[in-house]
Amino acid sequence: MMRVNLYRPVHVKTLTSQKRRALLAARKLLQEKAIAIENDIRGLLRNFGLKVGAVGTAKFEERIRELTEGMLDLAAIMEPLLAARRKLRTEFARLHRQALAVVKDDATCRRLMTIPGVGPVVALAYTATIDIPQRFRNSKAVGPILGLTPKLDESGESKRVGCISLCGDGMMRTLLYEAAQMLLTRVKKWSWLKAWAMTIAKRRGMAKAKGALARRLAVVMHRMWLDGTEFRWTREAMT
Repeated sequence: MMRVNLYRPVHVKTLTSQKRRALLAARKLLQEKAIAIENDIRGLLRNFGLKVGAVGTAKFEERIRELTEGMLDLAAIMEPLLAARRKLRTEFARLHRQALAVVKDDATCRRLMTIPGVGPVVALAYTATIDIPQRFRNSKAVGPILGLTPKLDESGESKRVGCISLCGDGMMRTLLYEAAQMLLTRVKKWSWLKAWAMTIAKRRGMAKAKGALARRLAVVMHRMWLDGTEFRWTREAMT
């Protein structure tokens, strides 16, 4: 079976990348649990006609105490939930600081962060996911590995291009989508990359543009990693 290529080699990540991945996974887990508790608190209070509304993370606990003021029995129910949320947020912040410290000492991560929309978490996750950039035959091969290329459905004479394959690393794919969203909606400074994505948005819609931009970001980051160059805002600077 190995001689006829039914078994293919599997890349085993370096210990450094595995540790970084574990850090990011633990960070994400704490964040998701904290958000789940916040949503549960909102749902419980809604049953009593108390609406939390739009409130930031820092003022969430203050808002809950404000709503339950004068309702001692309800406040007693909320207190354990708030304490659990507080602990989760504290530990999440601690892991986030660890991730920022790793990025600060990593030249590759800092270089990738010169791309608009790419923050420290995205850069760290990308280096941990790709691990060794030389294992890809070219930069465009990164897209299919992360599940960012369309599926091709063929049956008889029909040939249909479907949605993206969604194979590979789900967390990295989500982070690339978030980076694409940030670049399209929050980054004010124009670049050749944003202009390219906006052209797609005008022609095929914002959802398609975000998917295409997420894939393009993965390719650009891989090329920058190999070349050891920072992001170039204009195409003239690329020549």
